[in-house]
Amino acid sequence: MGAPALAYGDAALSAFELDFFESGRRERRPLGQVWGTPFEAVEPVRGFRWAKGMESFAGWYYCVTARDHVGYESWLERDRLILMDRDPQVAAIASQPFWLHWHDGVRSRRHAPDYFVRLADGRGRVVDVRADDQVDKAAAESFAATEDACRAAGWEFVRVGVPDPVFMANVRWLARYRRRRCLRWLIAARLLEVFEKPTRLLDGVLEAGDRLAVLPVLFHLMWSGVLTADLQGELLHDDSWVWKGRVR
Repeated sequence: MGAPALAYGDAALSAFELDFFESGRRERRPLGQVWGTPFEAVEPVRGFRWAKGMESFAGWYYCVTARDHVGYESWLERDRLILMDRDPQVAAIASQPFWLHWHDGVRSRRHAPDYFVRLADGRGRVVDVRADDQVDKAAAESFAATEDACRAAGWEFVRVGVPDPVFMANVRWLARYRRRRCLRWLIAARLLEVFEKPTRLLDGVLEAGDRLAVLPVLFHLMWSGVLTADLQGELLHDDSWVWKGRVR
């Protein structure tokens, strides 16, 4: 349980402290003084380590939403980063944005959330990534304290786990075509005509033109949600039904 006596209102704003980078300088100040900081644009508060034999796998993912590389510390964090990158509600993302410090009544504690997200409507969201079966007592307490701090700051807090494997495999494939360089306007316009009604993937591609030129555009439109398919029911294949989705 995180800071139970100080979890709400002005008390929480002073009970929690944030340690982060601002303009290249390390800062540590009470939450009440920094909740308006654009944490979606800060540098990671700790580095990402690569070492032989480590169970986790860290790396950098080029995020089209952020137009920059964003770090991750595990394959699961990478997958969740891909999903956030595809989410039209997400406007900006930063990894390891700050250390959250608090006292649990017995000892001083700290926790670095995995991501800070700025939503398109201006709201802030703090995201922790942990599989359900990996949430031990210490992690649960850290997540509870982080949620308390977020509530006081007016941010959302979510802890996300392992996504549906079929859906994630499909989105990983589409992520290969996430960059704008895959978009060709004339081909895209033709694809929107072809898939005005549900059509089998390969049939629609061949109707639109040369498959080598059309497929990257198709997958980019599916990444963007302009075209859609059943990404949870099965892996994408030639006979998958594709149709027009939302306009992003």
